[in-house]
Amino acid sequence: MNQGARLRAALALALTGTLVGGFLGTAAAEASGPAGRCFIVTGGRVADGSGGPLRQADVRVCGGTIREVGKAHRPHKHKGERVIDAAGLIVAPGFIDIHNHSTDGLVEEPLAASQVSQGITTLVVGADGESPFPIADYLRDRRAHPAAVNVMALVGHATVRQKVMGEDYKRPANPPEIARMAKIVESEMRHGAVGLSSGLEYEVGSWSTTEELVALGRAAARHGGFYMTHTRDEADRSIEAFTEAIAIAERGGLPLQISHIKLGTVGVWGKTSEVFRLVEAAQKRGMDITADCYPYEAWHANIEILVPSKKYDDPETVRRGIADVGGADRITISSCKKHPDWENRNLEEIAKAEATTPEALFSRIVRDGSANIICHSMREEDVLAFYGRPWVMVASDGGIGSRHPRGAGTFPRVLGRFVREKNALALPEAIRKMTSMPAYRLKLADRGRIRAGARADLVLFDPDMVVDRSTFADPLALSDGIRLVLVNGEAVWEDGKVTGSRPGKVLGRMRD
Repeated sequence: MNQGARLRAALALALTGTLVGGFLGTAAAEASGPAGRCFIVTGGRVADGSGGPLRQADVRVCGGTIREVGKAHRPHKHKGERVIDAAGLIVAPGFIDIHNHSTDGLVEEPLAASQVSQGITTLVVGADGESPFPIADYLRDRRAHPAAVNVMALVGHATVRQKVMGEDYKRPANPPEIARMAKIVESEMRHGAVGLSSGLEYEVGSWSTTEELVALGRAAARHGGFYMTHTRDEADRSIEAFTEAIAIAERGGLPLQISHIKLGTVGVWGKTSEVFRLVEAAQKRGMDITADCYPYEAWHANIEILVPSKKYDDPETVRRGIADVGGADRITISSCKKHPDWENRNLEEIAKAEATTPEALFSRIVRDGSANIICHSMREEDVLAFYGRPWVMVASDGGIGSRHPRGAGTFPRVLGRFVREKNALALPEAIRKMTSMPAYRLKLADRGRIRAGARADLVLFDPDMVVDRSTFADPLALSDGIRLVLVNGEAVWEDGKVTGSRPGKVLGRMRD
């Protein structure tokens, strides 16, 4: 019996109590425990999420909680316990994606195949300044209609800003407007948000002042939140933007999470050491700063981001914006409502076909209602340098239905390509960046580690086979090598397919 078949057999026995193919010999009696059946995961190497060495150990789960992490191959079976054979596999805590865009996806596709297939067991929505509103209603609906994964939410600055300013947002907010925003942030925090997010490079957020963000940060801080930001610039003014983010968090009195940290234009390639000096000097002052990073050299956003001055019809300004990212051939249209036939083609190709210039084509796209782009303007050396810092975790910036391969491939890509193939990260450290690090930021005391008392969000994967399969041409292709994923002790992904279970919980401080 091959490993996949053994896992299927073991899991069927563990979760249903049915003997499958005589795999474990005599069928055991019904499992004991305060909240349902118990089982042991045995024979695997445990990466407990701490970053410490792998070790052979057995993991006992009962009622969705880890009861014991014991000596390998010598499980002291309790009456009614089943066994899941994890020989040859790594047993890790479920991966926590702190930056995920599945707000609508969890409603439309609650089995979340593209997420659980890469080992994600908890995800956070509401990043980049855009969040469901009101959060209480969204989280209440997730409780009534659970998904396969656990969910948490941030309150988005841009969402709140538009609630207060409407379409008159293209200016700094005045003090009464900021006060109203702060009240909304406090209300959203009381009703389940775990922090404040911003997207200061995007249209609504870009008009805000530092003072506005400080005030909203203070409102989130009063309820134990953190500040997570897509900074005002990820290109030539990156250092300035990181400096502002640190100032907002420091003056606001709350921890800082820098979203998808990057150096996204040719002019700042290789300047990671400047970022490190800036962040680590603030950490030495006592600031709590972490960041997340995805393992790709291309970003995904709306096309207007290429021209931060917003002079979209000025050919010279547009030319500089295109040059900053390395040229028109690095900019691919991922979606465009007005011109769907341009999707998956780069700006240079489309301009030639349309007998125009890339600059004129850019201006036309903006006038026609915009487009989303994938821009290959980063360097892998910089990505690896960021992952080399102990304060940078793994996150996808993707989600269900994402048109960027990070939506389906982020976590297996790190494990397969960065850990196994490039030897750029040690496996235990990569697991820490996917588990206990985001759990710390989110104050999830019972997730992100394999230890007695933690919830049984677990991932079993083959370290020799795990790899991403999603590409820019086929962004929805699912990864290989993730054998079994458990959320709150229930299997949601097993040997290449979803199980149909939806045991995900709303985490945080939901108050009905």
